[in-house]
Amino acid sequence: MFLTDEEKRLLDGAEGPGKQKAMEMLYALGLAFGAEKLIPIRRAHVALSGQEGDTYWCELLVQGGAKCAIPPTTNPYWDTDYLTKFFDVTREELDLAERTGDAYRRIGAKLTYHCAPGLSSNVPFFGEHVAFSESSATPYVNSVIGARTNRESSISALAAAVIGKTPYYGYHLDENRYGDLLIKVDADMRDCYDWGILGYCIGRIAGSRNPVIQFKNKQTPRPEDFLYFGAECATSGAVAMYHMVGITPEAPTVEKAFGGRKVPSAEAVITARDLEEEEERLTAETGDINLVMLGCPHYTYDQMLEVERLFAGRKVNPNVAFWILADSHAVELAERSHLRQRLELLGVRMVGNTCIDEPCWKSFEGGLGLTDSPKCAYYRKRRGQPFAIRRLSECIEAAIKGRLD
Repeated sequence: MFLTDEEKRLLDGAEGPGKQKAMEMLYALGLAFGAEKLIPIRRAHVALSGQEGDTYWCELLVQGGAKCAIPPTTNPYWDTDYLTKFFDVTREELDLAERTGDAYRRIGAKLTYHCAPGLSSNVPFFGEHVAFSESSATPYVNSVIGARTNRESSISALAAAVIGKTPYYGYHLDENRYGDLLIKVDADMRDCYDWGILGYCIGRIAGSRNPVIQFKNKQTPRPEDFLYFGAECATSGAVAMYHMVGITPEAPTVEKAFGGRKVPSAEAVITARDLEEEEERLTAETGDINLVMLGCPHYTYDQMLEVERLFAGRKVNPNVAFWILADSHAVELAERSHLRQRLELLGVRMVGNTCIDEPCWKSFEGGLGLTDSPKCAYYRKRRGQPFAIRRLSECIEAAIKGRLD
């Protein structure tokens, strides 16, 4: 792997142990994947998570004097000021959250606390080389925008932000961005939920390969639809890039999506019935619910408007907590427009800067939760809370009744 004289200096510790650690990480990653060199990046996003390993790594770099050459945007942990008014946490859990914020401030990150940076807070250009972690962000910027990033970890993304470079391998190279398999879809997508279920189905089929999706009928996905699709592809599988023929920028035709190579026969044909069966496999749980959780990935302002429309003035059952996790800009806009106040009168609360996979939600564990996101259900089940998955309209009807039939 070729290093410039300046990169060798950093690797030798000439600018302190913090930058040296970051360079060691990038150099090791480049050697492992056969990168020929490092290339400059213009953006980074770090999925900081607020967990001990990520925070330790950031603190290690800060203690060594490191500062970010490219200030990265960041994933959320949780809003300690707001949520501690509702939920009990231990001193240790609160300390870890405070350490996380402090470490990322000191290293020079942009504390956006948003898991969908490609929609608003950190939008790259087509063809731009970036270093993004977060399983829903990577497929969005690769596929929908046509920027170039590997499936970075929070560790490697932060190292890239400190140095301002990333190893030149994987999705930074043309030949690794082409499609690996063809999947045909004979079903119409009505909303984010349908796109999410389709993504979950395709992720199971594709694994870590790049799927090329060809629709029988014309589809016009919105940004939220793309986001949910990619998030679920990366939950049931490990998809970092996909192509939708005639929709995403690197797939104007099926031939282009495969890089001019022979187009293979379809590995799968997904019908509306297949999506219904996927939904049935994911949503077996029924009964009394104690929580409806929306916003994995974070909800947008338009999605929150849809929540208000579907409630139609009705109220959440007193035995159910209803939480929307959103981009903090969307929460502020909801505050300004009084959407937040109107929803709170119905029993719906919203919070920015917060992830579903955090200790503040532990008081709901043991009861049945409900969400419109298979990714949310996956992470919450690991924390000890079973979750059912339904489309938004059904989540709202269940919240009003207090149970899911």
